[in-house]
Amino acid sequence: MTQRIKIFFLLIAILLLTTGCWNRRELNELAITLAMGIDRSTDGQYLVTAQVVNPGEITDKARGNAPVIIFQAKGKTLLEAFRKMTKEAPRRIYPSHLRILVIGEELAKEGIGKPLDLLSRDWEMRSDFYIAVAKGRMAEDVLKVQTSLVRIPANKMFNTLEVSAKAWSATRYVTLDELIANMVSEGKQAVLTGIHIKLEGENGTSASNQNVETINPPARLFFQELAVFDGDKLIGWLNEVQSKTYTIVTNLEQGSVGAVPCPNGGKFVFQITDSESKVKGKIRNGKPEIDVNVRVDGKVAEVQCGIDLKKSKSIRQLEKIYETGTKKMIQTAIKQVQEKNKVDIFGFGEAIHRADPNAWEKLKIDWDKKFEDLKVNIKIDGKIRGIGTSGNSFVKDIK
Repeated sequence: MTQRIKIFFLLIAILLLTTGCWNRRELNELAITLAMGIDRSTDGQYLVTAQVVNPGEITDKARGNAPVIIFQAKGKTLLEAFRKMTKEAPRRIYPSHLRILVIGEELAKEGIGKPLDLLSRDWEMRSDFYIAVAKGRMAEDVLKVQTSLVRIPANKMFNTLEVSAKAWSATRYVTLDELIANMVSEGKQAVLTGIHIKLEGENGTSASNQNVETINPPARLFFQELAVFDGDKLIGWLNEVQSKTYTIVTNLEQGSVGAVPCPNGGKFVFQITDSESKVKGKIRNGKPEIDVNVRVDGKVAEVQCGIDLKKSKSIRQLEKIYETGTKKMIQTAIKQVQEKNKVDIFGFGEAIHRADPNAWEKLKIDWDKKFEDLKVNIKIDGKIRGIGTSGNSFVKDIK
């Protein structure tokens, strides 16, 4: 009997130590937020826009209403704006499934460090969402655009940015952790991809229902160009060639294409299938210097010239032309960033730090100034690994 009593009290003690889901959230109590926009309003407050999923419209029993709804609120801080949304939203705004954060350009120029503090601190927020800057617009304008093909705009933006970065390389998806790491780094500045609204026709509006009712939507969202930051402040934009150069040099290129001139006129298209870049820093004659070695594998994807692709000599000719053109493109783009933006977005300072920590301690004091005159040596190794499913182009045989 005594043994049974001991076991009984032991079980009671174990039960007291176990807990239920004290912080559980029922789905019917939450407003699942997949996209968020942050702007600076005209009265100096933060304007927060939340794109919330309408659960009844993403099921088989959808009634034809909008799949998302917009909630907005202003506040002196982000958290205050979030809480104020409860005055309108019937459910608590729940950002744990956030896919994309859009920052208005004016706020980006002012500085994004303070508003991002809440997002990095909140335990309910994951850090794997993507961040973009609304070029020339407020973030709320972007989040109000309805999308076709992918019904939920947040998913459309998330998927488009991923596909674009992998197929074109002039765009870049950046998560919160990466953005903060680059903003606080002493040898590298941050970049974010810009998101645009393209309006078709004089009567095109971003919030029009025609966006999902017509074959040619009057408003489209698209990603283009990279925003350059100095610390947490937006200071300028890269053009498309400069943006592609950034992804190449920083070893982020996943795939792209480029038109390359043929030896005797015309051109062919080089499709990149694999790319690797290595950046090494060094001190030569007391001055910092950078070596960028780029290895690129690709294939001939399109031919608009009469070159004989069955000859190895011809293939090597095309490789040399590609190497020369790519080297010139990268050198020009880096020089333009040095002269116009004047901040190190390529991480050259980090390379110097790795190579010579003692020298970096002195160089980092005014690194941006030294970056303007930094010598960068470029070496390109391009290889054509395939010519597609056919040999020479049939175009030259057309009578």
